[in-house]
Amino acid sequence: MQLKQSTVRNVICGENVVIYEPANLYDCMLGDNVFVGPFVEIQANTQIGADTKIQSHTFICEYVTVGSRCFIGHGVMFANDMFREGKPNADRSSWGRITLGNEVSIGSGATILAVSICDGAVIGAGSVVTKSITEKGVYAGNPARLLRRL
Repeated sequence: MQLKQSTVRNVICGENVVIYEPANLYDCMLGDNVFVGPFVEIQANTQIGADTKIQSHTFICEYVTVGSRCFIGHGVMFANDMFREGKPNADRSSWGRITLGNEVSIGSGATILAVSICDGAVIGAGSVVTKSITEKGVYAGNPARLLRRL
């Protein structure tokens, strides 16, 4: 048996970053005033913009870029291996990229696939975002659909 501890390693942090343990963050970048709640994992090659708040139990996979002043609720899952061949793909270069603009809010329990989400979008709790969002508005459902423009 091999037992490994959750850790914060090789993280480039701006000023006034708060990380509640336990947390597992590695090879990523956090801007100024970022808040990371407990039981969060942020993987390599990910950037979190300034003044962003990430609530507990959230998983942010590799190759995610989150803008500034975003809110990510409890238990949000980011996934970019699309299982195109019916199984996990170990080839990182084939994984999708996920980009959130500035001032994006994501409700608890949402799932974000390999998409881009524009500035100011609001994603409802429990939603599954399967396609890129290019218009500021409130989106909800599975798959997430525009409910109203902002």
